[in-house]
Amino acid sequence: MIEIKQVSKAFDGVKAVDGLSMSMNEKEVFGLLGTNGAGKTTLLRMMTGILKADSGKITIDEKEVYDNPKAKELFFFIPDDVYYFPLAKPKDMAEHYKGIYQNFSVEYFNEMMERFGLDRNRRVNTFSKGMKKQLAVILALSAQTKYLFCDETFDGLDPVIRQATKSLIAQAMEDRGLTTVLTSHNLRELEDVCDHIGLLHQGGVLLSKDIEDLKIGVQKLQVVYEDENDSQNVELQMEILDHKRQGRLHVYTVRQTPAELDDLFGKVKTVLYEILPLTLEEIFISETEVVGYDISKIINRSL
Repeated sequence: MIEIKQVSKAFDGVKAVDGLSMSMNEKEVFGLLGTNGAGKTTLLRMMTGILKADSGKITIDEKEVYDNPKAKELFFFIPDDVYYFPLAKPKDMAEHYKGIYQNFSVEYFNEMMERFGLDRNRRVNTFSKGMKKQLAVILALSAQTKYLFCDETFDGLDPVIRQATKSLIAQAMEDRGLTTVLTSHNLRELEDVCDHIGLLHQGGVLLSKDIEDLKIGVQKLQVVYEDENDSQNVELQMEILDHKRQGRLHVYTVRQTPAELDDLFGKVKTVLYEILPLTLEEIFISETEVVGYDISKIINRSL
């Protein structure tokens, strides 16, 4: 388990991370979401011991990370801009990491390189960006660590390569319980792979919740009442996050379960009552607007 307690980090007097606390459970995919400058990369670099926190504490399996080789044996970090040795070939990088990680699997490395059509004997500096990121994921998973940290690993990749790299991570999670932490500024990138999402903004945490809890706890529904006068009584019994009306049609976003809504509207005569599917983006917008933020200005909603 990863524990982050009241961590802060400043550069030239400007706080990149400010009193941030959160925990990340084992055998899950944890997504760190936020714009550039929200503190994602700084937090990840403190979690990997590259940077030292000005205050607070970060532990992995109860081991403090900074300047602690035992803690660093537990994870592999794929930065946004992956570094390879000049003139190195994939087999050279595998040999390098084999000397660092005692459980590094050369067999797995060779198998994945062959499966994805990557030449072990070709210089890495001749690879495309996508091929370099694929190689980074293969090296990371070959290290057989308990945790994997990825900083914008899927950013800029074409859909085929993106799906291929995600499939490798998913298989490792299934086979050996890998715990993965991903950062992105794109919510849709994280939606289909994460179990839990933390939303960072200006160095702090706006929201940290399991995706399933988010989806169960917030609903969108459209209603046409048989008697419009019933609307006022019903609305008093709902925790309304958003309410739009067009003629007789009411569209609500509420913080309630489907069962609670079915029970409530079972006592009211309606011409139309329908619970609509909500995207994770819509849920985040609703949740953060309640605490005074317009998330549509914070996150990148592009595909």
